[in-house]
Amino acid sequence: MSTETFEFQVEARQLLQLMIHSVYSNKDVFLRELVSNASDALDKLRLAKLRDDALDADVSDLHIELEIDRDTRTLTVRDNGIGMSYDEVGELIGTIANSGTAQFLKELKEAQDAAGAEGLIGQFGVGFYSGFMVADEVTLVTRKAGEKQGTRWVSRGEGTYTLERVDDAPQGTSVVLHLKPADPDNQLHDYTSVWKIKEIVKRYSDFITWPIRLVGEQAAKDGKDAKGGEGGEGGEGDDGEAAAPETLNSMKALWARPRDEVSEDEYHELYKHIGHDWREPLETVQLHAEGTFEYQALLFLPSHAPHDLYQQNMRHGLQLYVKRVFIMDDCEALLPAYLRFVKGVVDAQDLSLNVSREILQQDRHIRMMQRRLTKKVLSSVKSMAADAPEKYATFWREFGAVVKEGLVTDPDNRDALLAVASFASTREDDGTVTLAQYVERMPEDQDDIYYVTGESREAIVNSPHMEAFRERGIEVLLLTDPVDEVWVDAVGEFQGKRLRSVAKGEIDLDAREDDRSEDDQKQQAEAYAGLLGWMRERLDDDVKEVRLSTRLTRSPACLVADADDLTPALENMYRAMGQEVPRSKRVLELNPDHALVKGLNEAYGEREDRAELADTAELLYTLAVVAEGGRPKDPSRFVQLTADRLERTL
Repeated sequence: MSTETFEFQVEARQLLQLMIHSVYSNKDVFLRELVSNASDALDKLRLAKLRDDALDADVSDLHIELEIDRDTRTLTVRDNGIGMSYDEVGELIGTIANSGTAQFLKELKEAQDAAGAEGLIGQFGVGFYSGFMVADEVTLVTRKAGEKQGTRWVSRGEGTYTLERVDDAPQGTSVVLHLKPADPDNQLHDYTSVWKIKEIVKRYSDFITWPIRLVGEQAAKDGKDAKGGEGGEGGEGDDGEAAAPETLNSMKALWARPRDEVSEDEYHELYKHIGHDWREPLETVQLHAEGTFEYQALLFLPSHAPHDLYQQNMRHGLQLYVKRVFIMDDCEALLPAYLRFVKGVVDAQDLSLNVSREILQQDRHIRMMQRRLTKKVLSSVKSMAADAPEKYATFWREFGAVVKEGLVTDPDNRDALLAVASFASTREDDGTVTLAQYVERMPEDQDDIYYVTGESREAIVNSPHMEAFRERGIEVLLLTDPVDEVWVDAVGEFQGKRLRSVAKGEIDLDAREDDRSEDDQKQQAEAYAGLLGWMRERLDDDVKEVRLSTRLTRSPACLVADADDLTPALENMYRAMGQEVPRSKRVLELNPDHALVKGLNEAYGEREDRAELADTAELLYTLAVVAEGGRPKDPSRFVQLTADRLERTL
């Protein structure tokens, strides 16, 4: 068969070089990654055979084999699973078929330590490349179940790889690592050592549900030597027959064992296998449901958001088993979308083995499981907030924005979500505050929970809308996630207190502190009535009302929306989603105590020719747009008006 040579995709080549020249202290994890890939291949084959009994594939003894050859210094990881076609090998091994690859490499280069880099590699599901940490050449031979011809892939990780069609490949995949010399100074162990391979499997892969067998002459020889003679387990009998392969893992389902019988390390290794993450999880959540419908669940809250958290094709993290038989991964029906980052296993007792994704969406047992699992996850987060605030802070920093989606999409769990949600606040420099804490420290005469939305804390803290609140020491929640624009309207109130934007509607903060009499306030309103009406006419294309403000103390003007209007950010969000949103006018509020507004009012009363004042009114409106982070509708005219005014001051 002819052999073709290909170049690696640029990103794959960069990743290979990183792996080859890695300085990771723990190179043992390469075997965990390869065994994990083999386990996935076996799961996929059993599922494929379950759904298509006509598939020409042997599933009578699915297993993983490890074979050591000290003479050639090779370690082989072999499975008889689903395998790959010729095209799939090129797609899956020669490239990193992932839309987040560029972001991954950027984050990888910015990782401050080896542990951080390892975590990123695990997230992006490129565990196969970890073999180049310990091998200077990797050979992969594979044949897809149901096909007659196999594929051989070979590379030294130097920028190219070869592909060749082969006729004698067995079903499944075999990865042969041509090992580098042992280098203890760089934590590169001798991976032709049987005891070392056993140690790694026991530590990282003991829970794998398929048997991991040590085979070959080296295993038999070491087993014989360990027993001090012939006839021992793992050695050879007097008749010269080879001993049976040794199974290295217990294959015990961790989710079915009592929690006090399983170590945290064992749970963490299962999480790393399921989540393709090299970091440890933040929290382990176990659930055992009994009664008319029994199931067990072992869930994990990650410590770091995956790169594809907000991508439409993100893979959900739950695997579904039925009576210990793997049914599917990426089972989105088991948890709502706002908990899509949760990893884990759910093992049900009474579902059909050939259940499809379409059936899952309608199955009442699945809906019942989703409700119970959702409540369990949220209660675990609530407990974390109370008992482990540092862990909770990490969780909310990584996943708070996506969890808040549930405030819009899951009204049944809204109270539970509000109990675990927290927000930045003008009272908290670094931390966050819950709505319950906000209400608890509200002054008695404050009726509303105030908030402001925007792109960043810095932008909204210095917003003109905040001036009166800052001067009076009134706490305001600072909401900077895009979803915040939506959920506040969906929720509306908390514990009888209305959620109220400081940038919407009329804010009457002076009712408690204004020393002026009603007559003084009435006189001021009358004094400005003419200017306000005139400006309303001049700015008719942009504003629906001009009024005096009670929220401004330093700025001359600001723009506010009516209580029921969409914010500009929300309008832009809907337009980005392709929805037609009519342009809405807002209210221009003027600060009657600002020198610019006072001067404009005096000039309005004194002059009959107000053409020049019209430019000043336009400039005042545009300044309000800029102050809230907006863009003038005619930037060149704004620059011209500003330059003219500055010139007159010289």
